Amino acid sequence: MFKRLFGSNERSPPAATLATVRNITVGRTVALDPLAWRRLGDETHFSLDRDALEITAQGVIQLDDGAFVHRFYTDDHVMLQAMSDDAGGAAAYDFTLFTPWSSAYPPNDGARRAWQDRLSEPVFKGAPEGLPEYPRFWFSETDARQPPVKLWESIYDDRAATTPYAKIYQTCMLYARELAGGRELMIALEQEPEGGEATHEIMIGIPLDMAEFRA
Repeated sequence: MFKRLFGSNERSPPAATLATVRNITVGRTVALDPLAWRRLGDETHFSLDRDALEITAQGVIQLDDGAFVHRFYTDDHVMLQAMSDDAGGAAAYDFTLFTPWSSAYPPNDGARRAWQDRLSEPVFKGAPEGLPEYPRFWFSETDARQPPVKLWESIYDDRAATTPYAKIYQTCMLYARELAGGRELMIALEQEPEGGEATHEIMIGIPLDMAEFRA
């Protein structure tokens, strides 16, 4: 399962048009069922102040087994993610919704190394960012240190685009904690756009059932 989520940093030539996943692509609106996060109650750090997402950008990652990660973004960096076995997203599954929690520019290479060290631990200690501890979701079968996953994402902002407007190298790890009302996800990553500066990002997420969103 892990390899199918983020198994490779290899890129493939972009398709002639962007994927449409359950009718979602750039320029579309996604309606959400707020019960998807309200069921988690006061325990969750996930927060979203609306039930509709205007999709203004779209990302794609191809995994080493031929599967694809499709990401759909709003202007304020809310991200809806889906998996599929085909580039067009016709048979998508494993939907998740993430909202930004924190973003910072590392001041030096030492800070970047320290961040990667944090992402290698079996538990992410989130106190500096105002978060609880999150057990590692990837590689959860071991308590040994594990290097974070490295990958490339191609980003498009035009439904008819054949080349991305941005390519972002990411070093990331996924975490999860179980709440009374369900699972809360957290992804911590360093992202470095081609020709740009690295940032350290944290996003809080939830799994989505297919009945909890539509476009």
